Amino acid sequence: MSITKEEVLHVAHLARLEFSEEEVTRFTEQLADILSYVAKLNELDTSHVEPTYHALKLTNVFREDEVKESLPPEKALQNAPEREDNFFVVPKVIK
Repeated sequence: MSITKEEVLHVAHLARLEFSEEEVTRFTEQLADILSYVAKLNELDTSHVEPTYHALKLTNVFREDEVKESLPPEKALQNAPEREDNFFVVPKVIK
């Protein structure tokens, strides 16, 4: 698969990027190499491969929810730089 300098310049324009002529030439060659490599993947017969959503098998380790005693406000707020009653004081972020 091939890519033209005009296509590289178009994508650069869409991404709001500016490149020198040397960079455009280099990126055109590099993108052509990348697209050729990716095109080779289309040659593979993947009909017997089960679709996956992740390259590695991941499993989450969940624990059962258990009702436990909460921290008392005094202990939860003991290192708070500023507090008001039983609450943390934080900067206002909404006008």
